[in-house]
Amino acid sequence: MRIVIAGGHGQIALRLARLLGPAAVGLVRNPAHVPDVEATGAAAVVCDLERAGVEEVTEIVRGADAVVFAAGAGPGSGAARKDTVDRGASVLMADAAERAGVRTFVQISSMGAGRPSAPGTDEVWAAYLQAKTEAEDDLRRRDLDWTIVRPGRLTDEPGTGLVLLAPEVPPGSVPRDDVAAVIAALLRSGGTGRRTLELVSGDTPVADLVATQ
Repeated sequence: MRIVIAGGHGQIALRLARLLGPAAVGLVRNPAHVPDVEATGAAAVVCDLERAGVEEVTEIVRGADAVVFAAGAGPGSGAARKDTVDRGASVLMADAAERAGVRTFVQISSMGAGRPSAPGTDEVWAAYLQAKTEAEDDLRRRDLDWTIVRPGRLTDEPGTGLVLLAPEVPPGSVPRDDVAAVIAALLRSGGTGRRTLELVSGDTPVADLVATQ
């Protein structure tokens, strides 16, 4: 198995790479981040998704079993980068997956995507949710075996392995550890394919929930 993870130095991506080990390939923009990815047991490839062309990315993902889009502009970035990373880089990765014949595509989105922002929402947060919404919409139009995972509020608390995963769940939080565990389980079980799933902490083991999806 070979899984290409966009946003390979992100907090969820590094956790996922530890779970997947040598099967994972993390894409990083900054060469200084390569050792952090390699420390998880994964391989690292330097590729700036805001500058790369589709041909370059296609060659990177060629031969992969799946692509995971875990990239994000991150805290402190403005509205413009929410669009170029959270939307634009996802579109680029999906284009490359299609060209390379990689069928499985898992996109990490956010609860709140797909809904209008409430009045008074912070401008940058609204831009983030809009970018995630447009990235989701783009993916749904494609002939890929896509799965969109919308986590609730992310925390750095240790994972419990107990979650609630369904097309719609109540608002809540979820450790990044458990988000990575759900994605790894989806990939290993082959339980991906044209679904949008919301994710928060719950009381059901990850393996049991993934098996029922």
